[in-house]
Amino acid sequence: MFTIPRVVISGPHRSAGKTTFTFGLLRALADRGRRVQPYKKGPDYIDPMWHTAAARRPCRNLDFHMMGEENILRSMVTWAADADLAVIEGNQGLFDGVDPEGSDSTAGLAKFIEAPVIFVVDASRMNRGIAALLKGFAHFDPDLTLAGIILNKVGGPRHEEKLVTAINRHVGVPILGIVPKLPDEVCVTERHLGLVPVDEDPRLLDNIARMGEVVERSVDLDQIEAIARTAGPLPAIAPCSLATGPSGVRIGVARDRAFTFYYPENIEALQSAGAELVPFSPLADDTLPPDLDGLYLGGGFPEVFMADLEANILLRNEIRDRAEAGLPIHAECGGMMYLTRAIRWDDRRAAMVGLIDAETVMTKRPMGLGYMKIEPTGACGWLSVKGGVNCHEFHHSRIEGLAGDTRFAWKVSRGIGIAGGMDGILYKNTLASYAHLHHCGIPTWAVDFVDLCRKTRGIRR
Repeated sequence: MFTIPRVVISGPHRSAGKTTFTFGLLRALADRGRRVQPYKKGPDYIDPMWHTAAARRPCRNLDFHMMGEENILRSMVTWAADADLAVIEGNQGLFDGVDPEGSDSTAGLAKFIEAPVIFVVDASRMNRGIAALLKGFAHFDPDLTLAGIILNKVGGPRHEEKLVTAINRHVGVPILGIVPKLPDEVCVTERHLGLVPVDEDPRLLDNIARMGEVVERSVDLDQIEAIARTAGPLPAIAPCSLATGPSGVRIGVARDRAFTFYYPENIEALQSAGAELVPFSPLADDTLPPDLDGLYLGGGFPEVFMADLEANILLRNEIRDRAEAGLPIHAECGGMMYLTRAIRWDDRRAAMVGLIDAETVMTKRPMGLGYMKIEPTGACGWLSVKGGVNCHEFHHSRIEGLAGDTRFAWKVSRGIGIAGGMDGILYKNTLASYAHLHHCGIPTWAVDFVDLCRKTRGIRR
C-alpha cells in the first residue's frame, strides 16, 4: 500500500483564491524544509509552472480524461514516493465537472485518491451567510472529507469575528487560516488564457516568496500537515514506466518566454525513446542548434511576442527551409501558430515561419476550450496509434486560408480542432495541431516521433 500524506486544495468556484493560496502553501512548506510534491488536477500548463517554482519540485498533472485512473495512481506513486507530503490543487469548484454524478470533479479526485480537502473560500463579501455556504459544501457528499477551511480576503478584525462566530456555531469544520486581502502587486496577473506564466517573467518569483510569507503568518501549517497524514492508503501499483530506445537522435525543443507549454511526461517520454533534447529560443537564437533530427514546438503565447518572433528572420527562414527539406516537426497550438504565414491580432500583423500556407487570427472569445477526443485519419504514416486519443485544446485563435486539399492527421469526435471537425495539419514531415497531447493519453507518440526522426535523418543528410 502507498501511504504518502496528501491534501487536496479546492474552493466553491473559480477565483475563490485557491490557486494563490496553493502557491503560498507550497512555498511555506518548502521553506520549512518539507519535500512537497505538487500536483494540479486537469489539463493545465500555467498553474503547474507556478507550483514548480513554489515547491522547488516539478509539478505533475492528474486528469481522468487524459490519464485514466490507473495512470493517476501511477503518477502519485512515482513522483510522490520520496516526498514528505503531496499537495493537489483542484480545478473549477469542488463539485464541478462534466459528469452529473461528479466522478470527474475535484471532489471525485479527492475521493479516488482518498485525500482530505482543504476548502478555500472568498469571504470578502460575506459574514454570517458564509455558514450556509460552507455547511452545504461540507455535507453535500458524505463520502468526502472536508477537513478544514481557509478564509480568504478577510477585511479586518470585525469581519473575521463575524465569520468565525458563524462558522463555529453552524458548520463544525475547523478554520485553518485567516488570509487577509493581499495588495494588488502580490496577486497573480491574468490575461486571455489565464495566469501569466512564471517562466515568462522571472520577476513574478518575488510574488511566490511573498505569498509564502503570508501563508506562514496566517495559516496553521502544523494542522495542515496533520490533516495530510490522515489520507487513506492507496493500492500498490507499479510506478510509471517509459520506453527505452537507442540514442543518437537530437530533437530541438523551443523553450523561451513565447513557448512554455510542455508536459514533463512528454519530455521524459522523448528522452526515454532515445532522443537528446536540445533547447533553443525562437526569440533569441538566429540559428538552430547543430545536427538536429527533428523539432518539438510546444504551446505558449507567440501572439504576445509576435513582433520579436517576426524580427528573427534568420531563424524563421531556417526552420521553413529545414522543414521543406523533410525535417520532422511536431507542433502544438502556439507551435502551430508560429508555423503559419502570420499572426493577426486586432490591427497588428506579424510574419511567422510560413511553412503552413494560412494565417492565425486571434479572437476575443475562446474558439476551442476543454477536452478533446481525436481519432487518426490514417493520413499520418508515422503514427502507430489506432484508436481514439484523449487530449485537450485551449485557443483564442483560428486558422484562416487553408487550402481545400489540406491533409489532416486527426478527426475530432469531441472538441473543435482546426476546421470541419478535423485537426492536425500534415505537410511533409510536419504535424501541427491545436490538440495538446499527454504521454498517458497517447503512449506511442514519443517512440513514433523519435523513430521518424531517426529514419529521415539519412535521407536528409
